Amino acid sequence: METKSHNNPQDRPTSSSDGRTWDDNRLLMEAVRKEDMEQVRQLLERGADVNFQEEKGGWSPLHNAVQIDSEDMVHLLLRYGADPCLRKRNGATPFIMAGIVGNERLLELFLSKGADVNEYDLHGFTAFMEAAVYGHIQALRYLFEKGAEVNLGRKTMKDQQRLKKGGATALMDAAKNGKVDVVKVLLDEMGADVKARDNMGRNALIHALANADDSNAMAITRLLLHHGADVNVRGEKGKTPLILAVEKKRLGLVQMLLEQKHIEINDTDREGKTALLYAVELNLTEIAELLCDQGASTDCGDLVMFARRNYNKTLVKLLLRHGAREDYHPPAKDWEPRSSRWGQALKQLHGMYRPMVGRLKVFRDDEYKIADTSEGGIYLGFYDEQEVAVKRFSEDSSRGEKEVSCLQSIRGNSNLVTFYGSESHRGCLYVCISLCEQTLEKHLAEHREEAVDNGEEEFARNILLSIFKAVVELHGSCGYTHQDLQPQNILIDSKKAVRVADFDQSTKWAGDPEQIKSDLEALGRLVLYVVSKGNIPFETLKTQSNEEVIKFSPNEEIQNLIQHLFCPGENVKNILVDLLDHPFFWSCESRYRVLRDVGNESDIKMRKPSIFQHLQPGPSKTSRSFDQWTSKIDICVMNQMSNFYNKKPHLKYEDTVGDLLRFIRNLGEHINEEKNKWMKLKIQDPSRYLQEKFPDLVIYIYTKLQNTEYAKHFPKTHSAQKPQCDRGDGGQHPSRL
Repeated sequence: METKSHNNPQDRPTSSSDGRTWDDNRLLMEAVRKEDMEQVRQLLERGADVNFQEEKGGWSPLHNAVQIDSEDMVHLLLRYGADPCLRKRNGATPFIMAGIVGNERLLELFLSKGADVNEYDLHGFTAFMEAAVYGHIQALRYLFEKGAEVNLGRKTMKDQQRLKKGGATALMDAAKNGKVDVVKVLLDEMGADVKARDNMGRNALIHALANADDSNAMAITRLLLHHGADVNVRGEKGKTPLILAVEKKRLGLVQMLLEQKHIEINDTDREGKTALLYAVELNLTEIAELLCDQGASTDCGDLVMFARRNYNKTLVKLLLRHGAREDYHPPAKDWEPRSSRWGQALKQLHGMYRPMVGRLKVFRDDEYKIADTSEGGIYLGFYDEQEVAVKRFSEDSSRGEKEVSCLQSIRGNSNLVTFYGSESHRGCLYVCISLCEQTLEKHLAEHREEAVDNGEEEFARNILLSIFKAVVELHGSCGYTHQDLQPQNILIDSKKAVRVADFDQSTKWAGDPEQIKSDLEALGRLVLYVVSKGNIPFETLKTQSNEEVIKFSPNEEIQNLIQHLFCPGENVKNILVDLLDHPFFWSCESRYRVLRDVGNESDIKMRKPSIFQHLQPGPSKTSRSFDQWTSKIDICVMNQMSNFYNKKPHLKYEDTVGDLLRFIRNLGEHINEEKNKWMKLKIQDPSRYLQEKFPDLVIYIYTKLQNTEYAKHFPKTHSAQKPQCDRGDGGQHPSRL
């Protein structure tokens, strides 16, 4: 942990009104550097500032004393009040500098004065890291005994973190600086993590091979490989250790790397170049021959052309013997991707050489990564030349097995992601699915301010209808439950179609209703998430009880839909099939048509008690929009419509639901007549006018009449085919359960 900053040089005066004091401070610094103990003592006695810091760099007398490794000078300055935790402008303390010079006694002294063994400067360097950089093994061992963190990654400033700087460990520092003995001690004695990576994803092997002075590269590489370093990791520009070894023109290094069991000999950097292509470009015949003999692909560029340009007949013959082509043609540059979101990256991937994994072309690099996952990430790829998203698992992953099993069962279902195929290679399973543009979460964020008025209802209805249909297909024809329905697992493709994805937690339905209930409850929360356009975070909804979620419902219609999802009764298996015909999914026109058709029933026209009893509101403290409805209609329109019954006063409109339905029917019949043009101009579209006036009327009619003969007027436009299985509930509607 970083110690408290002491006397930052930016906060201290660098000059004094007393000219002699200023001169004495300058003389003090010079005397320390010269190790003139007597002059230092005299100057301090005369009033020189023992904690004076130079403007440039923030050096103090104590920092200088540590730099020249003078223990006597350090003790003298401390006796005169030198701050043992004072920091230079770069944040370095005397303790950290003691790690640079490797003086164990000074390290012990500063620890006794309050230094933290893991304190770091502004660039993230600790005393332990500095000792590793400069090769001070005994100091390294001392710090390790005192609790220094061996695998601490370099912590740096935020602006550097944004550039992916930092994260390097002492092992990486020692490897980069060619300190063979330090690397050995760190690995053998201190358990340094050879698999650790810095913020750019580089491990110690990359650091060792990136060092310009490669005199010790062979020995360090051998140590790192012996301890299990990843031989396929990537450095700057996506270069692998094998490519870096070729660039160093070190045949022995190349040979050593090729002896590793899991070496990816045909892997490329971000320019699409393989180790063999680099060897040919650099005219390295021996290395090229070694690579070819080990199975490197010659279909990675115009190798023969490069060899001929170098007038290397031997290399030309070697390449031709291993299958290189004289007429090599790179991928067409005029190829255009279908995806707009991933277009640029897809063009780069399409135009570069990549070794094929079966029928799959993929590059596991951050530049082509779509998303992180718990087991390996999702990448852009091409499967049989088709743009795909590639989900990576370990080959023995149970999640990967579930994903493939479920995907194989859902082929041909339009509301689920398309499954193209899978490939296995060197311990990895690659699952290829349709490439989509964004998640539901991002889609809602982009459209949060766009849709207004009734457009909002249609926006939410279209999204949720696709999700419901997808889950119906999953439960029914596929026989699976999803078990992880959430916004991140619902995708939007290039045609704005909604696709349900991510089946690595899915399970084959074995008759346990709790499996399906889990999906239904997640759907209930998704309903609220979508209608709120993501303003109520899904993570928040997951922490709420079902009762609390229902209370969030913005209206009675959505509340009714969510209640059915949370309380499906015995109709668990097919509840979603029935809910596809819920009023929430009715269009504005369908709603209006239902109200008119019910209002056209002879029982309504004749005010028969049977239907009026069904429509009669029960005792409720909650007021409804259609209470006293006659007073809420435009008065001129109301008068005109009432005039039809001047000769039949017993049929005049009253404030009942039945009469409101009769009014809606009559309005629809007469509003387009020539004599009623003025009425059309006044209320515009009658369907929107009436639904804006009485927003809870449709759901009220639905709940009152759904178990009656009048339910025949409800649309069945969205119903999916029910799965072929025994329902056990007699095929009842959800409301009857």
